[in-house]
Amino acid sequence: MTTIDIRTIPTSLDREVRAILPEEAGVTADGVLTIGGCTATALAATYGTPLYVMDETGLRRQIRRFVDGLRERWPNSEVLFASKSLPVVGMYAIAAAEGLSIDVAGGGELKLALAAGVDPARIHLHGNAKSDDELQMALDAGVGTIIVDNFHDIERLVERVTRAQHVLVRIIPSIAAETHASQYTGGSESKFGLLPSQLEDAIARMARNAAIVVDGVHLHIGSQILAAAPFAQAVAAISRIGAFDVYDVGGGLGVKYDVSDHPPTVEEYLDTIVAAAREHLPAGAKLLIEPGRSIVARAGVTLYRVNTVKRTGRTFVAVDGGMSDLIDVALTDQPYLPLAAERLDETPSVPTDLVGRQCESGDLLARDALLPEMAPGDLVAFATTGAYAYTLANNYNGALKPAVVFVKDGDARLAVRRETYEDLLRTHLPAVETTW
Repeated sequence: MTTIDIRTIPTSLDREVRAILPEEAGVTADGVLTIGGCTATALAATYGTPLYVMDETGLRRQIRRFVDGLRERWPNSEVLFASKSLPVVGMYAIAAAEGLSIDVAGGGELKLALAAGVDPARIHLHGNAKSDDELQMALDAGVGTIIVDNFHDIERLVERVTRAQHVLVRIIPSIAAETHASQYTGGSESKFGLLPSQLEDAIARMARNAAIVVDGVHLHIGSQILAAAPFAQAVAAISRIGAFDVYDVGGGLGVKYDVSDHPPTVEEYLDTIVAAAREHLPAGAKLLIEPGRSIVARAGVTLYRVNTVKRTGRTFVAVDGGMSDLIDVALTDQPYLPLAAERLDETPSVPTDLVGRQCESGDLLARDALLPEMAPGDLVAFATTGAYAYTLANNYNGALKPAVVFVKDGDARLAVRRETYEDLLRTHLPAVETTW
């Protein structure tokens, strides 16, 4: 197989488009997309479609940008992987191996992290509605830090903690970051966290159990934020709450999904946060950040097979997935870049509505996307799907959740197998005739 570096692919895929594809993407001489040295054709034939493909080399490189970059700028620091963005055992293992601590939200993510061999001391438990069972699970596992979101968290911890347990208190920062309403978490009406005016009471209540160690405060302003300034505002806001040993300023750095998106680079993001930390935080304090989307999104590509093509005044190309495996299109109007994965040497010229197989008019993956003339059996690749696509996969219309494959240096490693119909039926009980 002859592979061409992605920088030399046809001019129809300009620099802005190339910046959306995985770092280790390429194109064969006959126009087939490659990821991590594996062709889309071979991956689809081996693992089926829909298929989530992750560029492991690019992913690890991005992790190092965060870990090394923050350490160089602020040595007393820690980078946590916001694992809700890609809760896969193989991803937890990669994150831990590359020096990330882990942010989990709920018992399921905690179980996945532990199954990957993550040191419990490097796990932080989040959640605005933690159950008794989840808190006890975290305490039993020896989770390093629990983020307290509300007074019921505190009461449960006071009752249960029997050995030193580090906590951070989540605070509402009232920062107006520009993003989709569903991804805005730092406003004054957010469901997450306590008001700064409630912090003193929260700390006093935790003081009833001497084993609870309040290290500091936490905030998060939102997700898919495409400007650096709100992160500096967050640091300033958290500094006004008081002097602590630890300040966790959350995550939220956006990524380039569309050619019109121009997010800060990792370096620009870190420069902004650290400059604000130097201005506002105690010099010896520990600084934490929690990237998720900005670590995994670009590394991911989702492959689909075309099932039908229909022309009814518009050209509809229907693929074998949809809202079941790429639901953010419907939830947040998130645009994704579609490509004809085996025909990148052709100039796309046909305005196409790419639709899924779910029984919803909102199951529209891309409207008026320029593609070559498509036919059943063709492969379509959607770029920048590494974050939240797998997380939010569902069984709408009985769809089976796709496999997840990590690719590197021409090799593919199955991380999550494709769901089967047997899996779909496993939690259902046999039908029983009932007289009402």
